[in-house]
Amino acid sequence: MLRTLCGGGGRFFRLGPSLVPLRQSPRRSLPQQSAPAVPPAVGRWLLACSGAVAGAVVLGGVTRLTESGLSMVDWHLVKEMKPPRTQQEWEAEFQKYQQFPEFKILNHDMTLTEFKFIWYMEYSHRMWGRVVGLAYILPAAYFWRKGWLSRPMKGRVLALCGLVCFQGLLGWYMVKSGLEEKPDSHDIPRVSQYRLAAHLGSALVLYSASLWTGLSLLLPRHQLHETRQLLQLRHFAHGTTALIFLTALSGAFVAGLDAGLVYNSFPKMGERWIPDDLLAFSPTLRNIFENPTTVQFDHRILGIASVTAVTALYLFSRKISLPHRTRMAVTSLLAVAWVQVGLGISTLLLYVPTPLAATHQSGSLALLSVALWLMSELRRMPK
Repeated sequence: MLRTLCGGGGRFFRLGPSLVPLRQSPRRSLPQQSAPAVPPAVGRWLLACSGAVAGAVVLGGVTRLTESGLSMVDWHLVKEMKPPRTQQEWEAEFQKYQQFPEFKILNHDMTLTEFKFIWYMEYSHRMWGRVVGLAYILPAAYFWRKGWLSRPMKGRVLALCGLVCFQGLLGWYMVKSGLEEKPDSHDIPRVSQYRLAAHLGSALVLYSASLWTGLSLLLPRHQLHETRQLLQLRHFAHGTTALIFLTALSGAFVAGLDAGLVYNSFPKMGERWIPDDLLAFSPTLRNIFENPTTVQFDHRILGIASVTAVTALYLFSRKISLPHRTRMAVTSLLAVAWVQVGLGISTLLLYVPTPLAATHQSGSLALLSVALWLMSELRRMPK
């Protein structure tokens, strides 16, 4: 006789003297709601922002090369957006500049016309910085209000907007170091190389984060076979990108100390591979950041190490089957690295002409960009 019984949270039927459990249908689990996809417009916005930051970096380099950075001796967020227009206003601005060390020591015979040139250079850099700030903040507010930003993306966008504001304040903090009176110093007035490196470093972080996030949103991940060689290539690419970043940052110390003008020969420094004054300062650690000879030597070593690492990365990648787009990124990295080395050597041998030096600085951004592109191509698929 067949009878259904219930008990103990289960259902059974009797078949003769024994009880046999009924098979229960599995419970249906509700589908988990995934985070909403970020629209491509956000990725394109971040790429545009990274381009604006790159423009600010290049313009800042030209401002430094033309020795224009100390021409504006005060800072106002809104007031200084209106440049002098009348002859009287220009003369008043020039008189303010004459009260500071750069005019007294270096430019004491400067004319008003010459002053206008360096003033407009610094003015252009500052105004472009404000454009960059608005390019981040206004679209970020729009995308936030539209609900186009996922929760993780909101954190990134807030960090980027905070960093761009910090960058503006850091720029003025850097300029102030060149306006200070230094009675015990007989050196040419210049901004602190430490503050210059901090200003450039934060700009590079802002640029890299914006570019990386934009590429991550716009470029689909590849279905790569996770082999041991691919894992090694990924780690190699990360290390090479870090080395390229460090080399670019060391260029700030070269610019801040005019270290490109001390040994204008290559591959030797003068008649020696290692110059006599490499460790002239005491304590020894000061040489790394304050001795122009050591700063140039370090930049050379980092540049050579970077191009060597890129070449080795390219040769290693030839052993691995990679998608076409990834292969393009590796090949582009090799080409840009060697062009950048050629620009650096030419800049040195020709005593740092402004157009060539500015191109060399732009090349460092191009090299960093391609390295980040390659890292984006080698991303893992999400589990």
